[in-house]
Amino acid sequence: MKSSKNINRREFIGGVATVAAGLTLVPRHVLGGSGFVAPSDKINVAYIGLGTQGLRQLPDIIKIPEVQVTAVCDPQRKAINYYDWSPNGLLNEMRELIGKPNWNTGGNNTIPGGLDNGKEIVDAYYEKTTGKKYNCHAYTDFRELFEKEKDLQAVQVMTPDHLHGLICATALKRNIGVSVHKPLSNRLHEGRRVYEMALKSEATTHLLPWDSNGEDMPKIMEWINSGAIGTLKEIHNWSFRPVWPQYPKIPTDKPKLPDGFEWDLWLGPEAERAYHPHYTNMVFRGWYDFGGGSMADMGHYSLWTVFEALKLGKPTIIEPNFSSVCDINEKGAAYKIQNDFSFPFASSMRFKYPGIEGRPEVDLVWYDGGMRPPVLKEFYEQGIEFPSEGMMFVGDKDIILTRGFHAKNPYLLSKGVKETEEVSAAAGAVKIPGIKRFIDGVKAGKQIDGGFRQAWPITEAVNLYAVALRSGKMLKYDADAMKITNDKKANEYLDRSYRKGWEL
Repeated sequence: MKSSKNINRREFIGGVATVAAGLTLVPRHVLGGSGFVAPSDKINVAYIGLGTQGLRQLPDIIKIPEVQVTAVCDPQRKAINYYDWSPNGLLNEMRELIGKPNWNTGGNNTIPGGLDNGKEIVDAYYEKTTGKKYNCHAYTDFRELFEKEKDLQAVQVMTPDHLHGLICATALKRNIGVSVHKPLSNRLHEGRRVYEMALKSEATTHLLPWDSNGEDMPKIMEWINSGAIGTLKEIHNWSFRPVWPQYPKIPTDKPKLPDGFEWDLWLGPEAERAYHPHYTNMVFRGWYDFGGGSMADMGHYSLWTVFEALKLGKPTIIEPNFSSVCDINEKGAAYKIQNDFSFPFASSMRFKYPGIEGRPEVDLVWYDGGMRPPVLKEFYEQGIEFPSEGMMFVGDKDIILTRGFHAKNPYLLSKGVKETEEVSAAAGAVKIPGIKRFIDGVKAGKQIDGGFRQAWPITEAVNLYAVALRSGKMLKYDADAMKITNDKKANEYLDRSYRKGWEL
């Protein structure tokens, strides 16, 4: 046998190759069993926002084998004062997810929610699926989360609307992929800044409503482009929502802050005020400061595909109509409440979009709170009830109607009226499956359809909807300058005044 010092490089390599030829390399996923993903191949995800809708979406991402939820965040720790579509539906869903039929929220009712529940659910799910103890990191402040979690590759944002823009911007600054519920922001200028950050960033982005509709829009466009309805004049979309209370007055009582609720962190960039349950959880959407109203809530699902297909952009006129609320003062006199703090009980909004090559000028009209377009005579004649939610495209020769709220199952009115399937209020608790596409995009380092780069026109519309309602008048809009030209005060509503420490 040769001594080691006499073995030359060629003999050494040849010997290694001979040994290697007798080995079988076993992939890591085989060693780990079916569906195994090595820890080094997983995407580290932080989940921010653990209210009822946040928990409802959680199973869709945590079940993805390539995902590791390493951190959760919510300023409310305990499951206190959460509301949902049923008293125990979400509870049972979480019990099934973690395999614990007797799991309890530990709050003041059976509806789960909050940081403690979120951490418990993530830990229990991974312990169930791996057989090992798990310790998901928990934070009440998303800023601390981003500073301490150094290995994050993606975040999912399920907070109230007023925090969306800040959290998305924080992720984009760090080149971290971000998926967010809707809207991108509940302020126009903030939404624009996040959109522009996304254009410059290589991070994968995803706005959830993209995945909810649109499969029948090509058929609608085929009819429009072929002249089947003549020249398109108007698009109408209507909903019976809101399905949450709209409070006509700012609360004056001061109920006790729930134990473990970091109220200052929940307020985030908005002005300081006393805690009140009428601001939080399921009802935040009714306030201009915290939500985006019915159009931001549901219009993303129905209209984003319309904006894309018709290339709707740069509206010139925004014309509101809305309900008012009156009261009687201490002297017995009736008066109208002047309200620029909460959305009205019902409204309609007309947007005028200029013509572009291939499409004439067109009006888009949104309705909520049970308002809807005038009933078409064909419905009277055929004895069919006009739907409480729907969509139609009006031409000068014919009309395209859909058999529901979205651009789905379209038909030509001239071919006969179709029955529409009415939906329940709980239909708003929609689960969007597109989170898998987002994770795949993060893994590949690529953009995906439905990212922030496509979201500006719909973001612009839902924010102008709120501005027009707050102003209470027809607005003329310069889209290039992003300014209201006929009402100086209305421009104040285009952005927010950030509290110190919460600037974008």
